[in-house]
Amino acid sequence: MQCSYFDAARCLSCTHMGQPYAEQVAAKELHCRTLLADHTSLQWLPPVESRESGFRNKAKMVVGGSVRNPTLGILDAEGHGVDLRECGVCSPGLRACLPVFAAFITEARLTPYDVPRRRGELKHLIITESPDGELMLRFVLRSENLAGRIRRHLPSLLDALPQLKVVSVNVHPEHKAVLEGEREILLTEQSTLRMHINDLDLHLRPQSFFQTNTEMAAALYRQGRAWVNEVGPASVWDLYCGVGGFALHCAGPSREVLGIETSREAIVSAQLSSRDAGLQRVGFQADDATAFALSADRTPELVIVNPPRRGIGRELCAWLESSDVQHVIYSSCNAKSLARDLAAMPSFTARRVRLLDMFPQTSHYEVMVQLERC
Repeated sequence: MQCSYFDAARCLSCTHMGQPYAEQVAAKELHCRTLLADHTSLQWLPPVESRESGFRNKAKMVVGGSVRNPTLGILDAEGHGVDLRECGVCSPGLRACLPVFAAFITEARLTPYDVPRRRGELKHLIITESPDGELMLRFVLRSENLAGRIRRHLPSLLDALPQLKVVSVNVHPEHKAVLEGEREILLTEQSTLRMHINDLDLHLRPQSFFQTNTEMAAALYRQGRAWVNEVGPASVWDLYCGVGGFALHCAGPSREVLGIETSREAIVSAQLSSRDAGLQRVGFQADDATAFALSADRTPELVIVNPPRRGIGRELCAWLESSDVQHVIYSSCNAKSLARDLAAMPSFTARRVRLLDMFPQTSHYEVMVQLERC
């Protein structure tokens, strides 16, 4: 894939841009193999490749420029807006709506936040596209001052983009490099975006996390379900469950499944998805994964973990190591923390591993490992 923004050094976020895709995937697998070299019994399944371009279902656009001429993209070293409306890794549906959002900023007179001067209101637009082409739009504002104005002008935006189903305002008053704040104000009657993945509808609320590559997310959940069904456990915990992707895919009539996630918004999403699917033996709870495991009075036969980049950490590794859990499926976006965590659980043998290229044009990837107690 070639990118004019990268070639002109306007945006260098995709560090592997221009490198042949086969070479990218091979380099990622070599990196992962090197980190997991001590696990000699590992069977390496073929990597799952992504589309090279148009794969992102989510755009996090910094708003710069002026009301009359807003930019949607990133900021340069001086804090000035760099417009990236034609970013090639974003889905065609996302790219098509960006000019409409830019025009809305002008129409509603939404003042972009000037980072160097710490003035203005509109910081970011966060847009998510569902597999069916529906959209969620979040305005990240410095305060509530423009929320009423957005609400008044919203009908014209909804007329221009009928696929826009969920709109909210996120209030982020602090001047720091954090994408969003804690408070969310919903502006539409519909509160969730329906993400149809494989044979399930996953509901996504504004502050819930979902993988940015829909096709790879579907492959990730299919692989997890296949490994769980091979083992056939009667009980499963999905720790760091997010909106419940793994838990919902692994549900069965004779299987108790419990998902744990700190985000209450994500748990609400997961519960709604479970009810819609008519799943009777799947539950979700808002809690810290480690704290939940350490205080539990029982253990499941199989645990799925899908932690953030820092990994599951020393305490949860120690709990798994000393527990009665027989099987673990570890899905990781950071092979370094994965390797560290596996080393802390010597009672488990890593049997199979699969790399999924969730993030083409970068050095990042997702990797899943199937573990069983020795």
